[in-house]
Amino acid sequence: MPYVNIKVTREGGPDGTGPSAEQKAQLIAGVTELLQDVLGKNPATTFVVINEVPLEDWGVGGLPVQEYRKQAQ
Repeated sequence: MPYVNIKVTREGGPDGTGPSAEQKAQLIAGVTELLQDVLGKNPATTFVVINEVPLEDWGVGGLPVQEYRKQAQ
């Protein structure tokens, strides 16, 4: 019974929203299919949860992601 947790930042849309419902559905279907193909897991018992994290709550390389992006440019 696999459990997959996908975390994404809440950004990208014009109003600061994260992925659309359609994109989330694609992620859920794709991850479920991957687990079935690679590990032979039953899709009926595969759980996928998507959490949206505000951008200011996401860090990388020891920095808030917005600062990290500025330095990477």
